[in-house]
Amino acid sequence: MKEIVVDASLNQTRVALLEDGDLVEIYIERESNRRMVGNIYKGRITNVLPGMQAAFVDIGLEKNAFLYVKDAIPSDYTESDSKSTREVSIKDVVKNGQEIIVQVTKEPIGTKGARVTTHLTFPGRYLVLMPYVNYIGVSRRIKDENERERIKKVMEEIIPNNMGVIVRTAAEGKEQKDLKEDLKFLIKLWQRIEKEKYLGFAPKTIYKDLDLLQRTVRDMFTNDIDRFVINSKEKYDTILELVEWIAPQLKSRVEFFAAETDLYDTYNIEVMIKNALSKKVWLKSGGYIVIDQTEALTAIDVNTGKYVGSVDLEDTVLKINKEAAKEIAKQLRLRDIGGIIIIDFIDMSHPDGEKSVLEVLQQALANDRTKTNVLGITQLGLLEMTRKKVRQRISSVLQKKCPYCDGSGRVLSEHNWIHQLEREAKRISKHTNAEAMLVEVNPFVYNALKQEEQHIQILENEIGIKIFIKSVEDNAPEELVIRSMGSIEKINSLLYREQLTVKR
Repeated sequence: MKEIVVDASLNQTRVALLEDGDLVEIYIERESNRRMVGNIYKGRITNVLPGMQAAFVDIGLEKNAFLYVKDAIPSDYTESDSKSTREVSIKDVVKNGQEIIVQVTKEPIGTKGARVTTHLTFPGRYLVLMPYVNYIGVSRRIKDENERERIKKVMEEIIPNNMGVIVRTAAEGKEQKDLKEDLKFLIKLWQRIEKEKYLGFAPKTIYKDLDLLQRTVRDMFTNDIDRFVINSKEKYDTILELVEWIAPQLKSRVEFFAAETDLYDTYNIEVMIKNALSKKVWLKSGGYIVIDQTEALTAIDVNTGKYVGSVDLEDTVLKINKEAAKEIAKQLRLRDIGGIIIIDFIDMSHPDGEKSVLEVLQQALANDRTKTNVLGITQLGLLEMTRKKVRQRISSVLQKKCPYCDGSGRVLSEHNWIHQLEREAKRISKHTNAEAMLVEVNPFVYNALKQEEQHIQILENEIGIKIFIKSVEDNAPEELVIRSMGSIEKINSLLYREQLTVKR
């Protein structure tokens, strides 16, 4: 059973896709960070980089967009021209200061700006219009060859000359009139943008793609979705109007969640989202996987954990690896992990085992709407694969870098704190006449330093200064505030006795 569950709150919309009650995809959109993929801009070339075969484009965002040469070459360029596309230089295609119409194909991620293309596409319910390409393609998810041929013939009859389309999966079984209506709408949209691009100066937004809720109805709400649940009456009515227009047969599957309980708590989605942020994911058998992510690469490690098997070691390893392969495919979708992915399955001694695990992984990835490519197992026994990176990972949307550890996830050990304390205490002893010093630390560091009382006492005897340590809730874990306090009497007047920890 497949369900779409939408939580529409004041400041954000969250769309969850459930398969048999299990969360497999989550999309979050706020007004402050609406998706840019699909948006069309009139931009201006700010810098041409022949060494990188790319150019930067100012489209009015905080960071300039990035345009590769292959995305800048006109669609009607053919290799029968003077040189092949591989030999074309970016400086022959665009110039500094040139105004250019581009469409965002990849969201700004991390320190990188958006990636853009001059090859515009317009997605509809059943078709994706490519106004500058003479081509007809059919979704690979439509498996029936007879149906593929039928759709191609229909499109050949209705598509204008020198235009192209990709037929989406939702078009399977649709009549010519349905496809024709979708195509008519997309051509009108393109014609409006063609007029708009001559108006105004760059940088300028020409077209914004639909919001998350509208895209969900257009792209995800197909015949294989059993229920569409939403907790906003206003947006429920909007969805009904939209569904009535593009897929009236699905209208009865849309439900308004009117209960006073929280929608995502009812479906246990909040817990599943929390689990999607964890590095360690437990498998039902007792094994687990560990997911470590960097900006460009994700490493996934498979471990047996609590699972000991029942037959022999080879059987145990095979079962864990197969279960892990299914879970990894799910986690890639759920977390929207893109780029290079390295998977370290538990070593298998038999090639047949490796082959069966690969098959399980590829079958599980077949449900992923984002393009993936499994490259195989290397000589080191690591599986290499790639997944197209289009938007930010779910962790980037829901979390931000820790201001204390700067994203490392680690803090200094108590041994380092003792070293810092010793160094500062010796400096105070050498350059002042202080009899005491006050050290203000985070409660976590406070407890750690209490375990080092013997070392601190040795330090006190060595430098002749009494050390007082105070727990301060507002201090960061790596923040040590050390002050010389003059006489011991002065520090006693400033501190309550229960706030002192290390022996005076």
